[in-house]
Amino acid sequence: MRYVLHYAPDNASLIVRLALDFVDQKFETRLVDRSSNAQTSPAYLALNPNGLIPSLETVDGVIFETTAILLYLHERHGALMPQDGPARAQAIKWLVWLGNTLHPSQRMLFYPHLYTDGDHEDLRRPARARITRLLTLLADAKDSDWLEGPPSAMSCYLAPLLRWCAIYGGPAWFDLSDHPRLMDFARRMEQTEATTRAITAEGLGPMPFTAPKRPNPAEGSAL
Repeated sequence: MRYVLHYAPDNASLIVRLALDFVDQKFETRLVDRSSNAQTSPAYLALNPNGLIPSLETVDGVIFETTAILLYLHERHGALMPQDGPARAQAIKWLVWLGNTLHPSQRMLFYPHLYTDGDHEDLRRPARARITRLLTLLADAKDSDWLEGPPSAMSCYLAPLLRWCAIYGGPAWFDLSDHPRLMDFARRMEQTEATTRAITAEGLGPMPFTAPKRPNPAEGSAL
């Protein structure tokens, strides 16, 4: 077995699960049980000293950071972004934007206790506004045609981020139908075999991106 994915249900490891499926690679999974804070255990920190999920064991060693894992998988197997030229440059730009701009904004929304000792809503309120602006920017962008293209590293990353906006981070505030282009993207992602397998593996429900509900995983906790 070439890959071992250290995962928790409905965590960033879902992004990597989708990507592994799209590049048609077999992998084993190792549950990181968040209900017991296994991500902070000495055994897991030996794999990922950041204590974050996911980590991916490969023939080249353990890789952490979601964007790095996606780039690695593309370099090894192709298929997750254009190979060269302007299209590749734009793909890298958007992939890093997802990992460095949109996802960190969501972490502030989901885990405010990590970023402030004050009122969590004082942090969440501007985070919600920022995420809304960012998604509007993406939907309006002329060079984000990967939204209509075949599954890619970027689509593997974006679909779970859209899901999490709807179900985590406090009282309901997000409606994907406000972004029709992103809704169409999410609907196409739901029709892939990779998503079907992720639904079964992590208990995501029948419409995990367009009408998401909190997961009911077979093992472990998403918290």
